[in-house]
Amino acid sequence: MPIRAVVFDLFDTLVDLLGEEMPRTEYQGRMIPSSFLSLHALTAEYGEISFDAFLSTMRELEKQFLESHYAQQKELPTTERFTTLARRLELEDDRLISALVDTHMDGLREHVRVLDHHEDVLSLLKERVRLGLCSNFSHTPAAQKVLDQANLSDLFDVVVISDAAGMRKPHSEIFRITLDSLELDPDEVLHVGDSLKADVAGAAALGIRTVWITRRIADPVTALAEYTGPRPDFQIADLSELVSILDDLETAK
Repeated sequence: MPIRAVVFDLFDTLVDLLGEEMPRTEYQGRMIPSSFLSLHALTAEYGEISFDAFLSTMRELEKQFLESHYAQQKELPTTERFTTLARRLELEDDRLISALVDTHMDGLREHVRVLDHHEDVLSLLKERVRLGLCSNFSHTPAAQKVLDQANLSDLFDVVVISDAAGMRKPHSEIFRITLDSLELDPDEVLHVGDSLKADVAGAAALGIRTVWITRRIADPVTALAEYTGPRPDFQIADLSELVSILDDLETAK
C-alpha cells in the first residue's frame, strides 16, 4: 500500500526541546529546576506557603502521578497537575492555576529550538502526502504555540496531542485516534519520531511503518543495540532524508 500520510512526533523530531539548557538552582544541597522558584512566587498573592512546603508537595504529587498516570501511559494534563497542586496547598483559585500553567509552559517554550529548514522539508512533503502530528505533551495550547513558533501549523492536516487523547505513546489509543482522524489504514502511514519505545514500538504495534530520527540521540548505535523492541524501518539523522525515503517507497510499489 502506498504511503499517503507522514505523521511526526513534536519534540526532538520537528523542534528540539533543550532540557539541558533549562536553568537549575541549588537548594539544600540538591539541584532543582529554577522554574520552581517562579512557580512558588505566584502563590504569594493567594496565601503564605513556604518554599519547603511547596517543594515537598510538588514532589509528593509527582510520585502520586507516576503511579496514577505515567505508569499506565495516561497523560496528565498540565491544568490538572496544577489544579491538584493548588488544592493540596489549599490555594485553589482559577487565576492562580492559570498563572501556574502559563508560567510553566512559557518557561518550556523558551528552550525550544526551531530548525529553519524543517518548514521547507515539510512543505515539500505536503505536496506529496498528508501530514499529521502525534505527540506526547501535557498542554495542547502550548504545543500549538510551538508549531506557530516554528511556522509549521498550517502544514498539518491532523494534530493529536496526548493531553487531548488521554493516553501517551506508546499506547495504541493515541495512534488509533491519529489514524481515524486521517481516515487511513496503518500501512498507508509513516511515523517519524526520536523515541524507540514511544514512537517506533508504539507505531509498529499497529502495523505503521516507522522512521527513527537520531538527531538528538547521543549514541544511536548503542541505543539501538540495547533496545529489544521492533527495529525501525528507517533511520535518519535529518528530516530532509524523508524525501528520498518516499522516493524509494514509491519506486518499490
